[in-house]
Amino acid sequence: MLSLNMQKRRLIILLGLILVGVLILAGCSHNNETMKAREVVIYTSVDQVFAEPILKEFEQQSKIKVKAVYDVEAAKTTGLVNRLIAEKDKPQADIFWSSEFVQTILLQEKGVLDTYKPAAAADIPSSFKEKDGYWTAFGGRARVFLVNTEKVAAADYPASLQDMNSDKWPAERIGMPYPMFGTTATHAAALYAYMGEAEARSYFQNLQKRGIRIVDGNSVVRDMVVSGELDWGITDTDDADGAVKSGARVAIIYPDQSDMGTLIVPNTVALIKGAKNSDAAREMIEYLVSKEVEQKLTDVGFIQIPCRELDSMPAGLPVSGVKGMSIDFAAVYKAQESAKRDMAEIFVR
Repeated sequence: MLSLNMQKRRLIILLGLILVGVLILAGCSHNNETMKAREVVIYTSVDQVFAEPILKEFEQQSKIKVKAVYDVEAAKTTGLVNRLIAEKDKPQADIFWSSEFVQTILLQEKGVLDTYKPAAAADIPSSFKEKDGYWTAFGGRARVFLVNTEKVAAADYPASLQDMNSDKWPAERIGMPYPMFGTTATHAAALYAYMGEAEARSYFQNLQKRGIRIVDGNSVVRDMVVSGELDWGITDTDDADGAVKSGARVAIIYPDQSDMGTLIVPNTVALIKGAKNSDAAREMIEYLVSKEVEQKLTDVGFIQIPCRELDSMPAGLPVSGVKGMSIDFAAVYKAQESAKRDMAEIFVR
């Protein structure tokens, strides 16, 4: 028969083993929960070829699993925006990273976004940050003239959007994308916000009456200027820069540098309201708006107009001292409906 002391000793050992087992199981459970929590879901309209390397680098540095949902060419940004609105009550995404700002402000208006002011954005101009923290903008692209230097002498380069309505240039030798879509639609809304509805409508009506060439997109303007079919036209810096780097005989002109400035279309990043992985999302937002990432996106040619001074600025593209249009992004958003309505009425027959 076991002595009382022996029984006590065995009981203590048994209880100790049980306690160790409980602690191990609890630790495993905690680790599993931690691993599950260390993931983030991002919806992005940025082209996958540019976004994916940035997201993978964040994943490697942070050990946070990144689940990315990219847009498709047919839907572009609006497809993801509609999905985010549909998922509002049961959000599946934690972050939205857009290559423009209008649709991000739409999400803010729809109550899809939450507030967060990233510390990494301290050196970003205040005009690029929503005052309550619903979104943060950083570098992007600008609206520019692309001029065929074999067709137009340097002394005759256009300098203002008003030059598109000048008899100095034959209307059929000037090109613009349809202003109901893409950055040209955003530009139209910006002019409505800046000039006022009546003056802006009159400006576009005159363009239509003059008969300038309205084409299917920014890249079409670029190609027609490069080929000499157009003398000059308005496009985005990414398309224009591509033409310069290909060796085409073209020049890039930032319009209205002595007046209203040119429209700059930035990237925007926002936290989704009710995000399941909000801590990881905030960590990723800090990364995305950092100077380090803006530099990387500039180096690969996705960003042509950084919002702050970088160690190396875009190669071959004059950006220092570029005057951007002094305008509230929210005002552009508010002007878009009337601008789109008028653009369809003026240019669609």
